[in-house]
Amino acid sequence: MTTVTGLNAALEYHVVNTLRWPALRPLQEASVAPVRSGADCLLVAPTAGGKTEAATFPVLSRMVDEEWRGLSVIYVTPLKALLNNLHPRLEQYAAWLGRTVGLWHGDIGDSARQSMLNEPPDVLLTTPESLESMLVSRRVDHRALFSGVRAIIVDEVHAFAGGDRGWHLLAVLERLQRISGQPIQRIGLSATVGNPNELIVWLQGSNASAGRPAEVVRDTSASTLPPPEVTLDYVGSVENAALVLSRLHRGEKRLAFCVSRAQAEELAYELRKREVMTFVSHSSLSVDERRRSEQAFAEARDCVIVATSTLELGIDIGDLDRVIQIDAPFSVASFLQRLGRTGRRPGSTRNALFLATSNEAFLRAAGLLRLWVDGFVEPVIPPPSPRHLVAQQLLALALQEGRFSRASWRDWWAGLPMFDDAELVLDHLIAREFLASDGGMLFIGPAAEKEFGRRYFMELLSSFVTDLELTVMHGRNEIGTLSPMSLPERAADGSRPLLLAGRAWKVLDIDWKRHVVMVEPDENKGASRWHSALVPEAFEMVRARRDVLLGADPGVTLSRRGAERLALVREERAPTVSDRGLVVIETEHEKQLWAWGGLRAHQTLIAAVGESGRAGATNEAIQWPVDYDLSALASCDVTDAVPLISPEAVDGLKFSAALPRDLAVETLGERFADRGGAAEIADARRVLVVNTDGDEPSLGS
Repeated sequence: MTTVTGLNAALEYHVVNTLRWPALRPLQEASVAPVRSGADCLLVAPTAGGKTEAATFPVLSRMVDEEWRGLSVIYVTPLKALLNNLHPRLEQYAAWLGRTVGLWHGDIGDSARQSMLNEPPDVLLTTPESLESMLVSRRVDHRALFSGVRAIIVDEVHAFAGGDRGWHLLAVLERLQRISGQPIQRIGLSATVGNPNELIVWLQGSNASAGRPAEVVRDTSASTLPPPEVTLDYVGSVENAALVLSRLHRGEKRLAFCVSRAQAEELAYELRKREVMTFVSHSSLSVDERRRSEQAFAEARDCVIVATSTLELGIDIGDLDRVIQIDAPFSVASFLQRLGRTGRRPGSTRNALFLATSNEAFLRAAGLLRLWVDGFVEPVIPPPSPRHLVAQQLLALALQEGRFSRASWRDWWAGLPMFDDAELVLDHLIAREFLASDGGMLFIGPAAEKEFGRRYFMELLSSFVTDLELTVMHGRNEIGTLSPMSLPERAADGSRPLLLAGRAWKVLDIDWKRHVVMVEPDENKGASRWHSALVPEAFEMVRARRDVLLGADPGVTLSRRGAERLALVREERAPTVSDRGLVVIETEHEKQLWAWGGLRAHQTLIAAVGESGRAGATNEAIQWPVDYDLSALASCDVTDAVPLISPEAVDGLKFSAALPRDLAVETLGERFADRGGAAEIADARRVLVVNTDGDEPSLGS
């Protein structure tokens, strides 16, 4: 190494002589000074950009040089699999300096946990849920364990911030900071995001209001790389996609991303039928099944691993030659994560091949790629109004402390904005006996015991909803899980053929008490299905599809089939777009406004004009009653519009039982609203198309 890194000398020695790195990567070099200064940092780089070392090397240097003792660094990721993957690597780095690394999550046994409590590691790898379980456990002296925490590294911070787990993580960090009695340095690791400056302020939490310094450190090397090779093709079915993959890029390692677990299962089965060495990874497979697949894939060469978004994050599966995308993900950020899986070896190029199985999927891929070529990346926006998590945190504090005074709760979250409505929530918790009150002190009440008290309040410690799952077993081997609604229907011969882990099974027995499905291998393909609702897409994603229909070039290489399909899709969808404004197709039964604004914007506009009971919507269009006067849209006010929320949606909001019903409905409505998109649709010019049912529509004047 020709330059001084700024790291601790012993660590630098091992980087040179053990890892044999000739130099640090650009992000790693740029992050040393800001991380070592103690500033809160957001380190931004594509997948495989060296973010883990960019954070851990300077933090380990601080640990040694400043003589931190005991548990002083916490490393958080959204996935247990990612923690397992990182553990041996970080253990090696820490060992160079005489320090230790522990791993704590739901799959870690009691003996290993007790060993860590007896002799805490210097670095702890964990999840937010496991952190909170340690805070509330009576077996853990949380004040002794966490009193020396000085820094926390949040891997894949964008994945947290975009959902409720981000708010949960932020609230848990504030409680840790109060226990430690000192500011905790916060370091986020992220792939490319559209709003990094806002993301670092969000991660800072109370540190931002306290004026602690913050810095975004970006990987600038991507701009010097050759442009990626991206191709869009149309194949028409999963079976045809498997045929193309079986013939294309033989001898190479290929990672095929699918949009659903069912699609992944079908593709894996079809590839194996064509004698392609195939592995599978998705969230409904058992931990052992996924580990075997990922390990075997990492060691193989001529093979394909079929995955959903489970392999989108930073799990190391070795060097890849190709990324294949079946259909299209629902965000540019997701595509960037997947594209970053390739081009890691010197001399190799980042690449992606899109294989669309339907016209709809082809158009979505073309729109996404148009946005990517234009340099667009979605901003990460935490869901607003997390009042249900405020209720959860107040109950968790009661578990953690045994009791707390009403006057003291604010001290635990130091003015975190998510607690703006906390007094209203607290009143409800007390009134409904989720919290009991005695002499000004609050503690867990009978309603909380009844609603959340099972299995030592484990349901209270998870911020996301988990449905009932049936475990699929072949003998003593767990294959994976599926919901009762996903069980295949009986065939004519009475059997239930099932597809899981890319293999065909016959259902032998279902033990409903134990939630176990016993299977044996079968020759019949069977079925694979997981129920999912319509995905509400972002305004920009849907508008990009309209732009493509109006002639915008996707901006990537089109195969011959792809070019032909683009022309066909444009011809078929031509009646729904116009360069003169948004198209209205009026039939005998309804008025279709082809607004191309996404489901959230459409439902927000429907609510703004008071037509929630009569109008319907998809991501592309709004179906108005035939008697509705669309000219009224121009004068509507969307400022406070809240989309209609179904009772089922409220019941699906985690911890909604601890909120007043009207507040839970308001929370969901605010989260679903897209007022900016709704306003743009309301203000747009409209072009009337006359269409008597069954006739070809034609543009009016």
